[in-house]
Amino acid sequence: PLTAEEYIKLKALALKSAQDFLALYDSVPDKNATAAPERKTFYGQVPRTANEMYEHTKNVNTYYFAEIAVDADHDGNIYECRKRGFESLESNPDFLQNTVRKGSYGEDWSLRKVLRRFIWHDRIHARAMYRMAIKVFGAESIVNPFYFFDEGILT
Repeated sequence: PLTAEEYIKLKALALKSAQDFLALYDSVPDKNATAAPERKTFYGQVPRTANEMYEHTKNVNTYYFAEIAVDADHDGNIYECRKRGFESLESNPDFLQNTVRKGSYGEDWSLRKVLRRFIWHDRIHARAMYRMAIKVFGAESIVNPFYFFDEGILT
């Protein structure tokens, strides 16, 4: 099981990550600009614009929560939908049990994993968005709430 203290800390990080992702996205002047050519993987088209990266990252909210049997949506902004997902999760009195569930593709999922995955997934796409945005618009135009490439900071 998760302790309430561990859950509160990880949830706060996941919500802060969503807020930071939204701040980064909001700072991009043209959400449909890109510096990358079209590219496809076995998952499909790689998100190239700030808008595509944002929508992809926001929309996994439903998927990650569903992996642990929590009803969630991706309506509104990334922070709002993630916050509602946590509220839905917390309506189950046993949510801290950290039950391991067999999810999509036979992968095991738990609340602890979902909390870590939100942060990991946000960071991957935030880094890609930041790199693309500073290439197109310059670093002085884009906020850097994740502190990517700051001297002395591991990114």
